[in-house]
Amino acid sequence: MARHHFTLEASWPGGRNQSGYIKAGNLETQISIPPEMDGPGIGTNPDEMLLGAASTCYLITLAAMIERAELPLQHMELNSVGEVDVTNGVITYKRIIHKPIVILQKGATDKQLQRLQNIISQAESSCMISRAIKGNVAVELEENLSVSGV
Repeated sequence: MARHHFTLEASWPGGRNQSGYIKAGNLETQISIPPEMDGPGIGTNPDEMLLGAASTCYLITLAAMIERAELPLQHMELNSVGEVDVTNGVITYKRIIHKPIVILQKGATDKQLQRLQNIISQAESSCMISRAIKGNVAVELEENLSVSGV
């Protein structure tokens, strides 16, 4: 069994409305509380980073599954939305909605489009970040699938 280790270094000067800094591999950025939560909005924040982790994991997993299925991919993009609830001062990350747009090349068959539909769902449950947050954060899909020129 292979185990991979990822590290992150962080610094924070103190105080709720300060900004800090993180470095993890190729990711280097400032961090702070987002303005939606009355913070300074400097750099990124845990809410965006969780959304980013879930979204990039889903997109990369989806791309790999489409490639393995040998589907004639023309274009793929993803928009995702994270929903955070604040009730009585308790902050809870409620759900992430992935909105993949996948276009197969002209001439793709109905069978290939159906296979793509299945892969869209399978990729979400196969992504390691989706598995890590399962039971805590709902992940939903709103896909837009098509064949070019149709």
